[in-house]
Amino acid sequence: MSVTVRVPAKVNVQLAVGGARPDGFHDLANVFLAVGLYDEVTATPADELTVTCEGPGADQVPLDATNLAARAALALAARHGVEAAVHLHIAKDIPVAGGMAGGSADAAGALLACDTLWGTNASRAELLDICAELGSDVPFGLVGGAALGTGRGERLQPLDVGGTFHWVFAVADGGLSTPAVYREFDRLHAHDVVPEPVASQVLLDALAKGDVDALAAFLPGSNGLQPAALSLFPRLADTLAVGRAAGALAALVSGSGPTTAFLTRDADSARTVAERLLASGTCEAARVAASPAPGATVLPAVRP
Repeated sequence: MSVTVRVPAKVNVQLAVGGARPDGFHDLANVFLAVGLYDEVTATPADELTVTCEGPGADQVPLDATNLAARAALALAARHGVEAAVHLHIAKDIPVAGGMAGGSADAAGALLACDTLWGTNASRAELLDICAELGSDVPFGLVGGAALGTGRGERLQPLDVGGTFHWVFAVADGGLSTPAVYREFDRLHAHDVVPEPVASQVLLDALAKGDVDALAAFLPGSNGLQPAALSLFPRLADTLAVGRAAGALAALVSGSGPTTAFLTRDADSARTVAERLLASGTCEAARVAASPAPGATVLPAVRP
């Protein structure tokens, strides 16, 4: 028997960042949207914990106990007094090190897959608690849809979305370390008074109404980490400019980058923007996806 869980990528339509806390983290007002790019995590009984990975960027994914999916299995096993004897196979389609929370999504997927496989019957609250221990973005991988993350992003409040939003994601020819981007944020703001992060009511209203024009008007400047990401990866400015010139309604760096996100009016516009981005040579790949998307979902078993 094996269990496969599908988990979505995310885009941050607002990432308001506070100053560094004593513990090194930052308070956030982080508005997540799950998008229809997915990884799949399959849990199969094994003699010991092992991890394999396939798909774009798989060679960059650690296959030891530092992998977030492996840590999720170990955390659930420790809580329930079971042995983490499981093989986790990750089929990647979310860009690796791209600011779309692929590793966090895999952790959420592994957690749900192992809970189902082992029959530990963890409550939703317990699963979310384990997710929060693993990382700031992991709880959203479990929940999906749309949510406001506060604290360091791990405390989630579900949000209403009144329509479908169409996106293009341009995958850069390289990665960015999230800790490095936060360090650059701190350097850039070393002499500033950084305000407390607050979610924008204008944004929340745009999402609730499904108003693509209002969302597009809000997005420029919505990502507090974008200046730091551009400082470390200046070529992203060219990608952003190409996407805007190709007809995107708005463009931004996704999370800590280096993936860039382009909001479009509809699916046809998204395909046009993706084609022009790819033809420009400013990105490695261009992916079309819609939001919101469901969170971690157990897929039906495939019978031989």
